[in-house]
Amino acid sequence: MTVPSQPGLSPKTEKALREAMERLFTGRPVRTDGKLTKQNLWREAGVSRATMNRATAVLADWDDRVSQSAASKHHQAHAAEIARLRRQLRDSRHERQRLQDEVDAAATVIAALFAENSALREQGLSSPAIVVPFSRSRDQPQRPLD
Repeated sequence: MTVPSQPGLSPKTEKALREAMERLFTGRPVRTDGKLTKQNLWREAGVSRATMNRATAVLADWDDRVSQSAASKHHQAHAAEIARLRRQLRDSRHERQRLQDEVDAAATVIAALFAENSALREQGLSSPAIVVPFSRSRDQPQRPLD
């Protein structure tokens, strides 16, 4: 009888997990969609999740390989791109809000000017059109009016 490399884990189970890991990393999955997830690892190996969790050495190898895989680097690049786009969206929303505040302020000023202009027009129409000459200073000679 062979002694298991880990307590509570048979050599057959460890072999199944390692073979499943290889199939997933080489892109030849049999039972899953091929994504590099622990859920796919235990499904691909045909063992339970609890059994996979007892295989600490296999999981350590899995974590090392996933962190170094091209898929992980691709995922990290996507995550960085998503973070950049979220920052850009947040900044754009702040800029839009700032511009909207400016538009609202301008609309308020325009409404106030319109009301003032209307009042002045109304005042001009209702008052008599009398021209009152400015008083002249004492130093200027007065000209006779024609």
